[in-house]
Amino acid sequence: MSDPLSRFEISEEEIDRVVARFYDRVRGHSMLGPVFAVHVRDWPAHEAKVAQFWKGAILRRPGYDGSPMQVHRAAGNVRPGMFSTWLALFDEVLRAELAPEQAAGWSALAHKIGVSLRQGVVEREVLPGGIPKLK
Repeated sequence: MSDPLSRFEISEEEIDRVVARFYDRVRGHSMLGPVFAVHVRDWPAHEAKVAQFWKGAILRRPGYDGSPMQVHRAAGNVRPGMFSTWLALFDEVLRAELAPEQAAGWSALAHKIGVSLRQGVVEREVLPGGIPKLK
């Protein structure tokens, strides 16, 4: 029986698997790998925290404690273009690891969150028309 609170049908184990596969790909990615390597020292702990985030966002399970917006702002090395690269890689993993309806549901949620993060992290540094804000 499906959980009436979840956004789409998926298990916690499937979420854990997708997160692990995604970060395996991130570590080998020419652009994203170095960005994450600066900040992540304990990959299993990082993956567990991100999986908790997704379990909260998808299954509406409590347990995630943090602010993705604050973390990405504080990173200092997140740049325009990285979110679209991150999302494209994430979509590849979703399609490879999940049934089409699961992948589509999770992708839609990830893209919605990605727009918000992009606006809060990198687009706040630009004026209308793409002109960089000079400090």
